[in-house]
Amino acid sequence: MRHRIAVVGSGPAGLTFARVLHRHGHPVAVLERDPAPDARPPGGTLDLHEGLGQLALDKAGLLAEFRALSRPEGQAMRILDTDGTVLRDWSPGPDDRANPEIDRRQLRDLLLGPLDVQWGRAVTQVVPGKEQDDRDGVLVRFADGRQETFDLVVGADGAWSRIRPALSSATPHYTGVTSVETSLDDVDTRHPDLARLIGDGSVAVYGVNRALVAQRNSGGHAKVYAQFRAPLDWHTHQGLDRDLADVEAARSSLLALFDGWAAPVLDLLRHGTAFVHRPLHALPVSHTWTHVPGVTLLGDAAHLMPPLGAGANLAMLDGAELAESIATATATATGTASGPGLGPGDLDEAVRAFEEQMWARAGKWAKITTAGLERLVSPDPTEALTLFDQVQPDITPSTPECGRVSGAPFCSSSDCSRCSTRQHP
Repeated sequence: MRHRIAVVGSGPAGLTFARVLHRHGHPVAVLERDPAPDARPPGGTLDLHEGLGQLALDKAGLLAEFRALSRPEGQAMRILDTDGTVLRDWSPGPDDRANPEIDRRQLRDLLLGPLDVQWGRAVTQVVPGKEQDDRDGVLVRFADGRQETFDLVVGADGAWSRIRPALSSATPHYTGVTSVETSLDDVDTRHPDLARLIGDGSVAVYGVNRALVAQRNSGGHAKVYAQFRAPLDWHTHQGLDRDLADVEAARSSLLALFDGWAAPVLDLLRHGTAFVHRPLHALPVSHTWTHVPGVTLLGDAAHLMPPLGAGANLAMLDGAELAESIATATATATGTASGPGLGPGDLDEAVRAFEEQMWARAGKWAKITTAGLERLVSPDPTEALTLFDQVQPDITPSTPECGRVSGAPFCSSSDCSRCSTRQHP
């Protein structure tokens, strides 16, 4: 008898898990609280790493399609000082596909493919079999009052997971850093100077306990992130509500926060269309739990960490590896990948082994990203530059003609052949 498996959440972790299981011929119920795929903005762009997110897509049989959609040029990175001086300017080589970018919407649609997601199925609670007196399996309770039983429930429902309490009492804590997101639409036509500033990938500016990062998405769209250290309720002291619904008041507050920075840099905020408040939370660095048969977690539900490029990659590899573990256990138990299924003990052992592997990998990355956030939003802005040089050790300061990189607001060269002020626009 084939096991009844459900995954809660249709983000990168849940969809990758379901897609790999689907590839192996295993049905899975994908339960998503949103009423439709486009119910919420999907977010910005993701860089998928060769040994993490791209590996997961390979396991799903989707690597070639990803490469056709991705933007290798999006790996480019430019760093400016707060006065606009270009400090670093790096572009990938023509064959560099280590961390190409893809929009979240494109990735979601790629993973959805043939999957039949149950939209509008909000899960409020799961009750493991050991807590039930007269029922086998894991009981799933829905917001509409219905309930259903599965042999395995996989929580891939993000930072504020409704599945996590069945395994762990841990809750995300505020890191002390808040991010406020805004967008630039049709940037190449409407804001060509900012388009050149951002370039093909990202531009970052680091100051004392704050940073501005702008990242190109596809279709002439760009995301801008203002990051700063502040109390969790900083907005109340500015007379703002948590949702930053008063766009102009939010803009004024942010411009005051970054007062004194170069005008072209501040234009990233001046031209933003709306503002989204995103305080950064994280789970404990070495978050684990006592194994509970029939329930497990993936991605942010298991190991929420600062958003420094690892989270979605780890989530996808979590999903792919758990799915492969289940498929392999089934093939071993039945002699065929499409056989009638595996026993409860086999399924439980596959999940238990996966958890141990996930915890070790996630713990390492949680330490890296936690330390990285401390350095990127730091009292000493040179920490961010040092971190970049450690990640890209072959990079040296760019010194093109006149010390300017196309789109940079000011000259960066100390011995420019065309100027001596280093301040011409």
